[in-house]
Amino acid sequence: MDPCPFVRLTVGNLALKIPVASKPARSVVHPSLSPCFCKIKLKNFPLQTTVVPYFPPENQFPDNQLQTLAATFHLSKADIDKLAQKSIFSAKPCLKIAVYTGRRGSTCGVNSGCLLGKVSVPLDLAGTESKACVFHNGWISVGKETKKDSSARFHLNVKAEPDPRFVFQFDGEPECSPQVFQIRGNIRQPVFTCKFSFRNPGDRNQGSRSLRSEPSSSRRWLSSFGSERERLGKERKGWSITVHDLSGSPVAAASMVTPFVASPGSGRVSRSNPGSWLILRPGGGTWKPWGRLEAWRERGSSDGLGYRFELIPDMSAAAIVLAESTLSSSKGGKFVIDLGGGSGSNGRVTPKSSTSPACSPRSSGDFRYGLWPFAVHQGFVMSAGVEGEGKCSKPRVEVSVQHVNCTEDAAAYVALAAAVDLSIDACRLFSQRLRKELCNHHQELLG
Repeated sequence: MDPCPFVRLTVGNLALKIPVASKPARSVVHPSLSPCFCKIKLKNFPLQTTVVPYFPPENQFPDNQLQTLAATFHLSKADIDKLAQKSIFSAKPCLKIAVYTGRRGSTCGVNSGCLLGKVSVPLDLAGTESKACVFHNGWISVGKETKKDSSARFHLNVKAEPDPRFVFQFDGEPECSPQVFQIRGNIRQPVFTCKFSFRNPGDRNQGSRSLRSEPSSSRRWLSSFGSERERLGKERKGWSITVHDLSGSPVAAASMVTPFVASPGSGRVSRSNPGSWLILRPGGGTWKPWGRLEAWRERGSSDGLGYRFELIPDMSAAAIVLAESTLSSSKGGKFVIDLGGGSGSNGRVTPKSSTSPACSPRSSGDFRYGLWPFAVHQGFVMSAGVEGEGKCSKPRVEVSVQHVNCTEDAAAYVALAAAVDLSIDACRLFSQRLRKELCNHHQELLG
């Protein structure tokens, strides 16, 4: 499998120095007493906002400071080509940063922050698909300088690093048992086939048709896992999708082990009682759990799909939360696992357990202390783009080359993407009907 070129553009190590005015105005709150923030903008990408730590004027930024990320932009070759297009306004693409003092947000429709100044960092992205490049690392003046007082100084690190990825595209909706193609430029090559089926969690003698190769002990384990929370009434249960390689051998699977049940007095799957999937990988002649995906329907104006993905190192160790966020139920979006911290993506890293020192911040940095399998590589892991309710969804999956060592690795992420897509339907309001591919004679039928 040949990867596609991607570039990871990061902004980090932010700090702000503001000199103390000789005659400070009484109405002005010094930034040491009130947090500052900045807005980071790259053309054709969403605006990202982050807090900027205040640095006393007499202190120097340590040279050995670990990289603390504030924003990340993931650039495909098409993105780089688009940014490189010349315009009458700018010869080179620029990263633009607006620095504000005061708190983020607004009061009575008026923005609370006060603009201190703007910074523009030129970007020459040519060749960054194969070689890292630092565009700026150090202090830069920001704001106006007066005769009595020097200008504020803003510290940042902006760099680009190669981040090659494998790209996969479902040829149809997961419930229609599609093929999965690997994409590289204009080349589409089939690599996997998917088989969607139903598994009855209450029947210990009948395994999923698509998991027919699993031993009876594994079937019993799966059945007991799902039967603990069976609910009467409306529920969606027993969905399963198996990923096969081109030889027909099963290489990954996603199995719905906790039914998606409407909460009492409501037609929705609640956060307090989510449905869940196990992502399974073959090993030792049976299926072994690799990850767990929980999903529910958020309340309120967002009305989105809430999700949490946990890594299961083994059956005895505590699970590690790698992603927890929401997707729009109507518009869809991207499920993302990014261990970079402060990435500005949909996913966030909040490990439940860690072997890092007590003084270590509980962030993606904890993965440096041996949490398999992400102890060596950080940054982007995978993303899966899915459509919203009622739309034809053919998930597009991107997986970092650093996290794929074999076919089974890639297949596990494909199975996870299928589970995320199917969760959009599993979390639909129970007043809505599902398409026939998602119904069997044990569950709700189309009228």
